[in-house]
Amino acid sequence: MSANKNNLFSNLKYDFPAGLVVYLVALPLCLGVALASTGRPDLLFSGIISGVIGGIVIGSLSGSSLGVSGPAAGLVVIVLTAIETLGSFEAFLLAVVLAGAIQLLAGFLNAGIIGYYFPSSVIKGMLAAIGITLILKEIPHAFGYDADFMGDEAFSQKDGQNTFTEVFNAIRYSSTGAIIISAISLGLLLLFDRPFMKRIQLFKFLPGALFVVLIGIVLNAVFINFFPSIALSGEHLVQLPVASSASEFISFFKSPDFTAINKVEVYTVAFTLAIVASLETLLSVEATDKLDPYKRNTPTNRELKAQGIGNMVSGLIGGLPITQVIVRSSANIESGARTKMGTITHGSILLLSAIFIPKFLNYIPLASLAAVLLLVGYKLSKVQLYSGMYKLGKEQFIPFIVTIIAILSTDLLKGIAIGMVVAIYFILRKNYKHSYHYKKEEYKDGDIITIVLSEEVTFLNKGSIGHTLDHLPENSKVIIDGSKSMSIDYDVLEIIQEFRKHGAPAKNIIVETRGIESVASVGGH
Repeated sequence: MSANKNNLFSNLKYDFPAGLVVYLVALPLCLGVALASTGRPDLLFSGIISGVIGGIVIGSLSGSSLGVSGPAAGLVVIVLTAIETLGSFEAFLLAVVLAGAIQLLAGFLNAGIIGYYFPSSVIKGMLAAIGITLILKEIPHAFGYDADFMGDEAFSQKDGQNTFTEVFNAIRYSSTGAIIISAISLGLLLLFDRPFMKRIQLFKFLPGALFVVLIGIVLNAVFINFFPSIALSGEHLVQLPVASSASEFISFFKSPDFTAINKVEVYTVAFTLAIVASLETLLSVEATDKLDPYKRNTPTNRELKAQGIGNMVSGLIGGLPITQVIVRSSANIESGARTKMGTITHGSILLLSAIFIPKFLNYIPLASLAAVLLLVGYKLSKVQLYSGMYKLGKEQFIPFIVTIIAILSTDLLKGIAIGMVVAIYFILRKNYKHSYHYKKEEYKDGDIITIVLSEEVTFLNKGSIGHTLDHLPENSKVIIDGSKSMSIDYDVLEIIQEFRKHGAPAKNIIVETRGIESVASVGGH
């Protein structure tokens, strides 16, 4: 990566258009997550607040060049339950502030190292699954069936529907106006994605998504005036709260209820939010770094600190809990962002538009935005990703596929957990097989067997080494060679010593060790 990619302002010609696209994607997602999380239309602005903070505050403090933070669909159920448990939104805001403080502390305690232990197969499975989920979840919005909130990721919905039944409902209750707008929008986006369009100077700075949104507004205006039966209104459009005065706008911001500080439930919610939000963030960080064309690595401890400060600020002024989110991050990357200015730009536009042009934003059809997200979903789950993982062999492909299926049939965190279990199984299986090299030769009274230990021998290997020692033939000679090993765990040394003292004499086996100086002293521990 050239040093130029780190210069924030020299890359504005790339970052500004990307930030604009992320803003268009983030606007309905922030509102949708807010409505689903609180169940109250009067708290819709809480999603905008957290989107602004995720963009400006966390974007400025984070070490991630391309990651975008905001309210996350993965926290919806936790937030909704927490508000009911604590009795008020203001008490919940206190829990958000405390969750941020816990994340900040976790960053200083270097807890971000957890992010380096997610297997690549699981992360790629997560990206593919989110791509498929986006496509399936946005089809209803593209068809004009907007019963579910935009940005939902879970398979099962609280209204009793699921991802697949919603697709069938969309076909059954489709809107002609929405289908026309989404089809034209998708066609234009595919056109803007062609290389020859990117050579046109105007489209280098103004993204195709902006033109798609403007055309969606114009088309719906035409429907209203000439074809009212197919015109879109109400839930089919963006529904941003509009303040009639400065004082009403200020009333959208809320303060935490500090009198709830003595409630045990507040701390339970805070710890739950901190753990889940941190895990989602670390997963997204890992996924975003894999998508980064310049292959930069995000410092995970710094990310936890940035997320912690962001959540503390969000809770103090009435916002929802924040995590780094892969849908917005991938939209940022696909739109050509090079530095964190893309993230900061999206947050800045979100703030300015909410203040100055909320009425205009409410003319945007969700069908236009669904087209943008459909293309993002397709790019996250391309066929090349599947064929590439298949070529890597079953140890990579099986955890990859299991992760996809698990996320699609449950939700992000549960799916990741299932994928992790399968990936760890293959890691342990491989580790079990490759902890040593076994060589057998003829010997006058039996066999000479050489066991050459690998460079790193951990407690994970003691089962396979113990099994091999237990099954050595009688009257043989075994040479255990640790001369190539940099580290041998005490557990393994103990097994070797126990075999030397008890197992070998019983079977008349001669044991010779090489390069394992500490073996002789193990029995004295």
